[in-house]
Amino acid sequence: MDAAAPQGLRAQLTTMWAALLASPVRRGIALLYLAVGIVIVATAFGQVLLNRWNQPFYDSLERRDLAAFLDQLVVFAYIAGSLLILNVGQAWLNQMLHIKMREGLTRDLIGEWMKPRRAFRLGYAGEIGVNPDQRMHEDSRHLADLTVDLSIGLMQATILLASFVGVLWSISNDFTFSIGGRSIDIPGYMVWAAFLYAGLGSGLSWLAGRPLIRLNEARYAREAELRFSLMRVNEHVDAISLAGGEADERTKLERDLQTVLGAARRIMSAAVRLTWVTAGYGWITVVAPIVIASPVYFSGSLSFGGLMMAAAAFNQVNGALRWFIDNIGGIADWRATLLRISWFRASVVAMDSLHRGEERIAFVEGEPARLTLDGLVAASPTGCARLGETSASVEAGGRLHILGEPGGGKTLFFHAIAGLWPWGSGTVRLPKGKTVAFLPGRPFIPRGTLMDVLAYPQAGRASDNEAKRALERVGLGRLVARLAEPVRWDRELGDDDQRLLAFARVLVQKPDFIVVDEALDALDAAARGRVLDALEEGLPDAALVTVGTAAPTDKRLGPVVRLRFDPNGKALGKGQAKAAGD
Repeated sequence: MDAAAPQGLRAQLTTMWAALLASPVRRGIALLYLAVGIVIVATAFGQVLLNRWNQPFYDSLERRDLAAFLDQLVVFAYIAGSLLILNVGQAWLNQMLHIKMREGLTRDLIGEWMKPRRAFRLGYAGEIGVNPDQRMHEDSRHLADLTVDLSIGLMQATILLASFVGVLWSISNDFTFSIGGRSIDIPGYMVWAAFLYAGLGSGLSWLAGRPLIRLNEARYAREAELRFSLMRVNEHVDAISLAGGEADERTKLERDLQTVLGAARRIMSAAVRLTWVTAGYGWITVVAPIVIASPVYFSGSLSFGGLMMAAAAFNQVNGALRWFIDNIGGIADWRATLLRISWFRASVVAMDSLHRGEERIAFVEGEPARLTLDGLVAASPTGCARLGETSASVEAGGRLHILGEPGGGKTLFFHAIAGLWPWGSGTVRLPKGKTVAFLPGRPFIPRGTLMDVLAYPQAGRASDNEAKRALERVGLGRLVARLAEPVRWDRELGDDDQRLLAFARVLVQKPDFIVVDEALDALDAAARGRVLDALEEGLPDAALVTVGTAAPTDKRLGPVVRLRFDPNGKALGKGQAKAAGD
């Protein structure tokens, strides 16, 4: 299922505003924005003073008054020095806002993603579940940067506009045009000219730059696919090399690269069209304020210094009004990134209500010494996985083997027992007050020391002696001396050793019930025997449930219950989540 993206800018902003309000750094962000606002107001005041300075400075030049000229240079030094301090302070505040905004956004996305079972279900929810790392890492950083830059820029433009509109109005307030012997009075005509000039440029820029929103969103999607392909090749480079698949993988990577480059070319074409508007507008702006103010100057109502002050004020007002023009590309990029992030966040939250109308497996507490599966059926879009018997159970210290055919829904059923896949029917009665450990076919090996791996997810839970004894029991005694060594154990060890390490972790953590998905099937007979010996010696009272395709040759795996896949059984609705396993 692909969760629907929040429709419209308002919905997308509402989604992200909710995330910000829930963020633990919201107070810091608010205080930083307040400080930036104060600095911008102070800077605007300094720029108004600098604008007023233009008239006496240029008038002193026109009069060739050296003493007045030197006095005005001293005034300029005071004003410019103050503005420099404000500029440096704002730069620091801006960078802090970048950091805080990214922290708040990324922490929110990670927090929502890492809520129980959401990340797992998102992986089977369609396109939105592809490359969540890209959304939380690169897209969130980009959105934070754009949001800070654009919001501060808009705030600055608004304050400058409010500060200089009055100056520009007062300069052109009493000007009268004479056309055909008739006098036409236009109060503040330079203000209206600035609005008209900026409005025309904004409209043309929007028409030229609007396609960039869609094009940027497409580019980010293609970039994510290329990044995922590169990561996948890097993770499986040994298998690719052994198979001689470098040429095939290179072809696939080059194909992904071409899609990225194609998206970049389309953006380039749109950006070039936009440049015709923005650059042309910029060049005209060089002379526009002088031309607009010239009637007042030539009428004798303005001195040369007044003309320069009017031109400077016009540029400030026009600069504030053309904020949209100057940032149309950034706004388009921001809209595209906002869409990706808001869609991702909404989809993550929606995982809790995925398949709301579908029947669900019941999970209840049962007898303390028994794990029971009553009429358990795991539903998928293609059918159902169910036990051949109505009910199956295992007592403390007992054994149960669930035997299924290849592609017969074994992993789906394992996920159902674990509560990761709740869609289906029947009841899972978990032993009250007891701990249950679930071992997937391919175990997760976290980063850190070997001791951290054995204690995961509760660091510091095991003693060195327990860890050493567990490693020796499963046949990994050679690693005893490396308990404190922090390496990539998922790369240091082969697949079988990683599975043995997972069983060593079970011995260290001492759960009361253990449910294993094909991990024992993947081991050779000798290694399987060592693991079963280790469990009997180290955890004699623990129950063991195994899921696999091979009929057990070791009687210690207990009675066998067959798993059957029924393609005609009640399935999840079409267009919903993909199956969680074979």
